[in-house]
Amino acid sequence: MQRFALCFLFLICVIPGTLLADGYQLVPNFPQLPREIKLAEVSGVAINSAGDIFIFHRGERPIIAFDKSGKLLRTFGEGTKSAHGLRCDPADNVWASDVVAHTVTQFSPDGKVLLVLGEKDVPGEDEKHFNKPTDIAFAPNGDIFISDGYGNSRVVKFDKTGKYLLAWGKKGTGDGEFNTPHAVRFDSKGNLFVGDRENDRVQVFDQNGKFLRSFGGFAPFGLFITPEDNLFVADGRAHRVLKMTLEGKVLESFGKLGPEPGHFFLPHGIAVDKDGAVYVTEINGKRVQKFVPEK
Repeated sequence: MQRFALCFLFLICVIPGTLLADGYQLVPNFPQLPREIKLAEVSGVAINSAGDIFIFHRGERPIIAFDKSGKLLRTFGEGTKSAHGLRCDPADNVWASDVVAHTVTQFSPDGKVLLVLGEKDVPGEDEKHFNKPTDIAFAPNGDIFISDGYGNSRVVKFDKTGKYLLAWGKKGTGDGEFNTPHAVRFDSKGNLFVGDRENDRVQVFDQNGKFLRSFGGFAPFGLFITPEDNLFVADGRAHRVLKMTLEGKVLESFGKLGPEPGHFFLPHGIAVDKDGAVYVTEINGKRVQKFVPEK
């Protein structure tokens, strides 16, 4: 019986470095964290132009930067109340949304605060306030789009200096309505994809908020679109990663519920680097995992 149990455990666990479904391989021992840093819920992940990886978690030293091998580079972001979305802009500044402070902060690459949107600790639904903002995206011309979020049900647009331009959306299930707009990302044509999480769909808009189309059947906790217009989704309800076309056709899928390496325990943030490696953060799993495509 003991021998059978050991074999069973071997079969159900994913061994680091082995091939997963649909051609992705888990990278073992990523990242290398010093003992003094213990990850809490890891909500966001972003990659800069040099290939450095930034993760955002709900513990001490909330923003942690690694090189692509997983070596620690630096930490910053102290004072964050509750980590959520994390993105790098084309100039390699790091943008972070705080769902408890109701702010979005722009950091320089080395962690200096450059700009704060929203009024700290004051929720609202006007030009100067958010109510639990979730994510950030950057248009080709530098305009900033923020999904807002848990308390509000809208997308807010600013110019590259932080000047308010417009907002759209309300709570509901219709076209252009949201129930927890949770992630935002642009495709190569400049269309904005919004992860409408609790409506189990992605909605697509132009940059003035005109509804274009939607598709669904999954819970888009995290979104990432590659330069080749492949859409990656962290499906937090099914505990999996989806690779899709921009029309919603599933090309690849991997992962299932579990604490084992290669499985997921509430995947939340997702990013893909220039080499096709996929980085996935987990809230309940309190980790980030790296997967590389099998060659």
